[in-house]
Formats: sequence, structure tokens, C-alpha cells
Amino acid sequence: MDPAAVWKPCLEHAAISDLGLRRANNQDSYTIFLASTQQVFTRRGHLFMVADGMGAHAAGELASKIATDVVPLTYHKLREKSPPDALAAAILDANTQIYSRGQASPDFKGMGTTASVLILLPQGALLAHVGDSRAYRLRGGRLEQLTFDHSLVWELKAAGHQFEEQYASYVSKNIITRSLGPNITVAVDLEGPHPIEPGDTFLLCSDGLSGQVSDEEIGAVLTCLPPEEAVQTLVNLANLRGGPDNITIVVAKVLGPLTAGTAASGPTDRAAPLRPVHPLLWTLLGATGLATLGFLAMGQWGVALGTLLVTALCGIAALVQRYGGGEPSWAGDPQRFGRGPYVTADCTPNEDLLAKWSVIVQELRDAAEHEKWNVDWSGFHPLLAQAESARARKDYPAAAREYLHAINYMMQQLKHQRPDKEKTFLD
Repeated sequence: MDPAAVWKPCLEHAAISDLGLRRANNQDSYTIFLASTQQVFTRRGHLFMVADGMGAHAAGELASKIATDVVPLTYHKLREKSPPDALAAAILDANTQIYSRGQASPDFKGMGTTASVLILLPQGALLAHVGDSRAYRLRGGRLEQLTFDHSLVWELKAAGHQFEEQYASYVSKNIITRSLGPNITVAVDLEGPHPIEPGDTFLLCSDGLSGQVSDEEIGAVLTCLPPEEAVQTLVNLANLRGGPDNITIVVAKVLGPLTAGTAASGPTDRAAPLRPVHPLLWTLLGATGLATLGFLAMGQWGVALGTLLVTALCGIAALVQRYGGGEPSWAGDPQRFGRGPYVTADCTPNEDLLAKWSVIVQELRDAAEHEKWNVDWSGFHPLLAQAESARARKDYPAAAREYLHAINYMMQQLKHQRPDKEKTFLD
């Protein structure tokens, strides 16, 4: 059964990756790996990931794809490790593979990628992070940034520098200080676990979104719209601000307690894979077994009994390592990592936000009339009327929702115009 269907009553998710308006290719990548059963969720949770690649030619695209392929595979393979240890090891494995690929070809040398990974577990939301892609949590009208940007700007601020006064004129916000791939090793930030409550909405994104759309807007969009609409709306807003970079967004909304449907139990559970046995144990087992046979052949019964005992102990140790021990425990009061959240924003829809979005709607309408777009206005005018009516009676959430619907409607209409018309407005 499709894992998305299994978890649909309690977990809604959506993802999108958009080229933007200034890039020739999309160097972003994302992955979603939902647990197939309640048992798998208890052990390893649901995994969501965004990676933003960098490098000439197709190097960045390859780096981000390696990251999103390797991390979930390695994380689920390392069953002898706890979730935090397995997640950190998976990130490091991805770094090693990207680095090795970069060293093997001059075209790919120095390629890299950011990586932001969210794991929803019974213990809470666990994150691993490298670079300046971001992870947020929306709860009760507050949007919290759960990850620390590995960028020069953030590092200077963390060191106590007054960035706005001293560095604003010449320090680019796009200079990152850490990524997967360029170096043989990398420091991985772990954050959490952060408690999960019904109604929480998590968002991962590349800086193609966060560089163009404010935290207040991101949170308000997530508040007003379901995930599938929200991701497209956020892409539209980023593109309306110029779309200078690829835009990738993954959203996961917790609707209730994370409990799988009944169809996910029983036969769908896969047996746990056999654990590897340390080679030294196999060597000792073989050596002591042969020694026992040799001493028996020579009639040295006492010595043979001793080596037989050692053989038996080695055999028991191998069996325990192969089959025993179960999953490493991370229950009770798990270790807490990181210092997040790092930024908190009030994202309750308000008059200032509505004024900003109403200007966008007006500009889209004016552009359509000026450029003589072939627009079906019968779909636009009711949305605008509903938005302005709700705004007049100070129903800000309803007004925000209708303004966003109007923006999305006009952006959809724009897609049907001739390419030269689209370029005239968006450039």
C-alpha cells in the first residue's frame, strides 16, 4: 500500500521544485521517505529532505541528487545506530560520495550541496543540517526557524559583529561557510528533537524561497492554505520577486497523532535485516574450532575441553551480534541537540500583510490589462471581491486566503500567454 495513503489521516505533505526565472537548470533536489508501517515509523520515522547544489555545468545538480539518494538509504541501512547517530552518519556518507565523485573528474571538482533533513519520530522532530537551506516549524501563528544558516552573514552575527552597520555594503548573503562535497569531511548540525503537536506544520526550503519571501509571509501562507496550495503559492511569490534562484519546498503538516492505518500492519512489515558480525569473531570461531579438533585427535582431552568452551563462547557472541539486541533505544528522555529555534516570527495575517499582497494583485491586474493578456476575468473578480470584503470586516485570515487565490489565479493565467508577454512582465 502507498505509504502516503497509510498516513493520510494524520499527515499531509506536499513538495515542489521550480527552476525560477534566472537559472538554466535546476540544481535543487528533494526527497520524501515515509515509513511503510507503524513499526518502521517507531524505529526510523518519516524523512523529508531538501538539497541545493552548487558547481559549474551539471555539478551542482549531481551533488544534490547524490545527497537526496544517499541520505535516506544510508539512514535506514544503519539500523544498529540510534536515529541521531544514523542520520549524522548518513550525511557524512553523502559528503564522502560527493567528494569522491568531485575528485574523479575535473568537471565536478569542488561541487557541493546544502542538506536539510527532517525526521518526524515518536520522540519529536529531529533535524540534520549543512548549509543555508532552512527548516521551519509553524505552530499557533508563530513560525520558528529550527536551523542555523551556515552563511557568512549568520556566522558574523553569531560572533557578535554588528552586520547591518559594518558589513551590509559588501558581504553577500549568499556566501555559505559549510556544504557537502568540497571537503573530505564536514561538520553536521543536529537539532532537536522538537516536540510535535497536532497542527504543527514543518517546511524545508532552499534559499530560492527564503531569499525572496519573508518569514512572516511564509508562515501566513502556511496558515491560510493547505500544503499542496501553499507550496505553489510560495513559488509564485518568489518568482514575482524576480525568481533569481531555483525554488524547492517540502511541507509536512501533522493533522493528529502519528498513527498508521490498520492496512499498514502485519504482512507489510519487513523482517529486520541480519546484523553484521565482526570479522574477528569469525576468525576466533574458526581457529578455536579447528584447535579443538586437533587436540581431540591428539588425545589431549583437557586442552580440547578448554578450546571447546572458547569456541562455544565465540559462537554465542556471534549469534547475539547477528540476531540479538534489537533496535538501539532512543526512548524515554532522548538527548537534545542544537540550540534552535534561532528566529521566531509572528505570521498571523494582519493589515500590513494584506496591503502587501493587495499591491501584488493590483500589479498583476494592471500588467494583464497593459499587455492585453487573454485573461478569463470571470474567475478573478469574485476572488478579489471576496478578499476586499473580508478585509473590510477585518477577517484577515479569510482576506489573506482570497488575495493568495487571486495571485495564484493570475499566475496560472500568465502561463497561457505568449512567451514574449511572460518575459515582458516578469523581467
